[in-house]
Amino acid sequence: MPLKWRKQWISDETYESAGVFDVDGDGVLDIVSGGFWYQGPDFRKKHPVGEVKAYGEYFDDFSTIVLDVNGDGRPDFVTGGWWGNTLRWRQNPGETGKPWPEHIIAEVGNVETTRGWDIDGDGVIEILPNTPPNPEVAYYKLIVDKQGKGTGQFKKVLVYKFAEGGQGHGLGCGDIAGNGRMDIVLAKGWLEAPANPEQGPWTWHPDFPNPPWGWAASVPMLVADINGDGRNEIVTGNGHGYGLWWSERKKEDGKFTWVHHPIDPANAQYHDLMWLDIDGDGQPELVTGKRHRAHCGNEAGEWDDVGMYYFKWTGEGFAKQVIDYGPIGAGKGCGIHFAVADLRKSGRLDLVAPGKDGLYVFFNEGM
Repeated sequence: MPLKWRKQWISDETYESAGVFDVDGDGVLDIVSGGFWYQGPDFRKKHPVGEVKAYGEYFDDFSTIVLDVNGDGRPDFVTGGWWGNTLRWRQNPGETGKPWPEHIIAEVGNVETTRGWDIDGDGVIEILPNTPPNPEVAYYKLIVDKQGKGTGQFKKVLVYKFAEGGQGHGLGCGDIAGNGRMDIVLAKGWLEAPANPEQGPWTWHPDFPNPPWGWAASVPMLVADINGDGRNEIVTGNGHGYGLWWSERKKEDGKFTWVHHPIDPANAQYHDLMWLDIDGDGQPELVTGKRHRAHCGNEAGEWDDVGMYYFKWTGEGFAKQVIDYGPIGAGKGCGIHFAVADLRKSGRLDLVAPGKDGLYVFFNEGM
């Protein structure tokens, strides 16, 4: 039986990224999206974060990664955008109504979006931006003090530099080699992590020369053991066209090859994906949806109906369950960086969906 959802409008703001954390320390989760945060539990009170530069239909704000950067016990967040060419963090001021100072982490070039993974296994996430035109693949490590608290400073770790072309559109992280390390996945292949990720070298495997997702792989490309065979697979959406796939790594005659299986070829703009237990059955599901007007109506599928979905693994493939679906203006997409959290302490995970089609919450009402 599919889950039931209650859809609640939060704002007509068209920022494409959102995060969930306790901004003001009152023990209640809040929503942060672009230039504002919305006070829980009803999210009706709207407070400023600060100016976010607009470029046409876009805002230069493509992630909301929660991290206590300066070690003051208050959650800050990391973002970046295509036009600003920088990775940045916003400092939680600790007082409602005050602006959140913006700090530059690094000049990195055009940022498609950014994600955080614990690449070196120290218990603190590293910040990994997807910068398609940039030939450098690098992550940014928060420098901590002797007590393990953030200092507000980051260290750049250069993973790999391509001799020709950029890193491409698409990014994932997880154990592909099967040795417990956090490898980095890109649109055309993957970088195998060394024992010490800071010292290197990382090994490039160009395993996807002609991928079904074309030039625009999702961010993230999910790395997980989908079919229970003990090896991780990859789930990838086409962020700027049609299709969603899971890719299975097989070994034949001593060589590894990849087999790409379609999940949902008839829907477009699968830009952001999550792999988590949304229905509480102890098994993770694939949660995703359409990024409305990903390129402002100028590519395949942008004028199709909009939706959000979760896909359950059946043992052989994925079964699609609809969270929301309808024509533009009625259905809802998930933006470029949506969020999942138990907003009401119900024991169920709810969805926070930003985007050019507004900011909404989908409350998970169970079966």
